Amino acid sequence: MASKTTPFAPFEWMIAWRYLRARRAEGGVSTMTWISLIGITLAVFALIATLAVRTGFRAEFVDTILGANAHVTLYNMGEVTEAGRIDRTISDYEAMAERVSAVAGVTRVAPLVRGQVMANLRQSNAGIEIYGIASADLATIPRVANPETGRGDITRFDQGIAIGSGVARELGAGVGDKIKIISPNGVKTAFGTSPRVNAYEVVYVFTAGRYDIDRTRAYLPLAEAQSFFNKEGVATELEIMVENPDAVSRMVPDIVIAAGDRALPWTWKEASGGFLRALEVEDNVMFVILSILVLIAAMNIVSGLIMLVKNKGRDIGILRTMGLSEGSILRIFFICGSFTGLIGTAMGVALGCLFALYIDPIFSFVNALGQGGVWDPSIRGIYRLPAQLQLSDVLSAIALSLGLSFTVTIFPARKAARMNPVEALRHE
Repeated sequence: MASKTTPFAPFEWMIAWRYLRARRAEGGVSTMTWISLIGITLAVFALIATLAVRTGFRAEFVDTILGANAHVTLYNMGEVTEAGRIDRTISDYEAMAERVSAVAGVTRVAPLVRGQVMANLRQSNAGIEIYGIASADLATIPRVANPETGRGDITRFDQGIAIGSGVARELGAGVGDKIKIISPNGVKTAFGTSPRVNAYEVVYVFTAGRYDIDRTRAYLPLAEAQSFFNKEGVATELEIMVENPDAVSRMVPDIVIAAGDRALPWTWKEASGGFLRALEVEDNVMFVILSILVLIAAMNIVSGLIMLVKNKGRDIGILRTMGLSEGSILRIFFICGSFTGLIGTAMGVALGCLFALYIDPIFSFVNALGQGGVWDPSIRGIYRLPAQLQLSDVLSAIALSLGLSFTVTIFPARKAARMNPVEALRHE
């Protein structure tokens, strides 16, 4: 009868280690072990790198939305004028802004006048969107009023215009240049409406971090925008920012009550909801695909262990006749397989973390090899490939890799443990 031993006794580790060491006569087993090790390393590396890029991309995307756009935008339901047109302007915008500011959780309310125009400098033209805003309100937009990315003097905003870096690049404009703003709905005369053309000095150039914002947006002082768009004494919308943007949906009812029954809210989640849902679906699909990749890599452990069990049949028979139990044999081969998974996972985690931490120089090198065409901000919306390493992502990758490695190891280890020692010695 086989004697009982303490689980994972030192002699079990010693035998497993001897089986893992390479021998010339067992080169196939050694090769399969190395293939398993490399496969798991690459699979875990790909999983952690993808999770880090996924988390970083979503964080960067949301940060650029929240840092340069309203968390909630309030519009007016509109009234039909005598001319039969719908007037959606807000005449009592100051009082409405004061009431909304008093709502708990609201950090900022700014009246806006918005319109689309053509910008011109010398021979260059660009379609842009003008945001008429007070100077004090402009200074509170995080991604715009950022001295590290902005050029010029934002305190001189009342004396000119602030434009995005993409607009400046399109027009070839810099701080101090005067650009023309052309609106087709301009001066009303006896012969109809003629285009309005005004020239403004560029006093500030901002970089919000999103290509579509930097390429199309410009800010004018509120009073100047009201005059330019024939909106004297009114605003077209209210821009609202809150403390917790993720909880903005719960705040909308209170904001609407404070603003009035004719207020129409539009949150940042509604504006970007389709893209955020697409990101979530893509995240789930990528995790499943990479999990399958880890499973395929872990299956190599099964192949290696099956070969090892076949080659060690005589040893198994001898060990069993010496008194080792089935449990000891199972644990020996379990250690052989799980050790490969453990080392491969550790190496994959190290490579994945290094990739996430040094993604900027790595991406710069790859982009240089691609002659600058690897990342197009006009398509992806942001200027670089971000990566954000989170402990939860690393732990989920480790748990997945080790869980699969340990699970697939059990089956060939059980086969070795149940091998009949007499049959094993007879065939040797």
